[in-house]
Amino acid sequence: MGWSSTSTRSARVDDARNTNERLERMAREVRTGLLTQPLPTLPCKYFYDERGSELFDEITRLPEYYPTRTEEAILASIADEVVDRVRPRELAELGSGVGRKVRILLDAMRRRGLLERCVLFDISHEVLTESVEALAADYPGMDVRGVVGDFLQDLEALGPGGGRLGLFLAGTIGNLHPDEVPGFLRGVAQQLEPGDGFLVGVDLVKDPARLNAAYNDAAGVTAEFNRNILRVINRTFGADFDPEAFEHVAFYDPDNAWIEMRLRARRRMRVRVPYAGVALRLETGDEIRTELSCKYTRQSFSSRLANTGLVLECWFTDPQDLFASALLRKSGAPEAA
Repeated sequence: MGWSSTSTRSARVDDARNTNERLERMAREVRTGLLTQPLPTLPCKYFYDERGSELFDEITRLPEYYPTRTEEAILASIADEVVDRVRPRELAELGSGVGRKVRILLDAMRRRGLLERCVLFDISHEVLTESVEALAADYPGMDVRGVVGDFLQDLEALGPGGGRLGLFLAGTIGNLHPDEVPGFLRGVAQQLEPGDGFLVGVDLVKDPARLNAAYNDAAGVTAEFNRNILRVINRTFGADFDPEAFEHVAFYDPDNAWIEMRLRARRRMRVRVPYAGVALRLETGDEIRTELSCKYTRQSFSSRLANTGLVLECWFTDPQDLFASALLRKSGAPEAA
């Protein structure tokens, strides 16, 4: 379906796959993660139901959690330059939101008379619907489309590029294992045309004490966010996890340059996930990994770009080198004016 060429606002939410396909895929991922990995694992993308999104929004305002405010400040300082370089007519965000960061780029496009449409891509239908409605209300005349899907498997649902600036903010690329990053970026490049851009938020290697504090806040919000993934699995698949029987664990692994988040069993238990065909026995102290959050340097991030079809054009950081915004361009992009 094409975009409207009139000034009348258009807003809709499309599904990359039907509900049964999504549930079956989710069940396979849960079963594989819990039963076939050396350490039982749940995909971190399932944190983000409506409650998980609310908790993460609370995390972003915690004093220990530097990434959100740091990235916002970077974007505020570079938005005009990024838009002038790419000259996009469409903003497409993976892992969508309606916070200040997205609006910084939308406003820069609107000031230049470029803003025609916005695509938000997210795994949560509820969160996505709210986001689409909010942006449609706040940007009259802009076409807004939501796509419910998994950005590792459903990117083709974005449709062809051309005049597109993609966004992948909040250091979310760090949730991918480093070996997954090149394949993901190749998929992104296939949805871009020469001249299109992809702006990526990259959390940087830094003092481990600062990293550990950011994922172990004193108020315990991150711990509640971590346990919420079990509530999502319970509600979706009729599982019988007791979230309060798990303690939050997060630590920095300097050898791999990543934060690991885990849930540690406080007691012996048996857990069933009927729809996924899982029966899990846990002893006291056993752990389930719920997230990786990889940290990069400019060199280690650049090393993941080889043969992806994307090249690093600009690398923007804050004065303390806590966080970076990397502007990637589809290979063959013309020189900026």
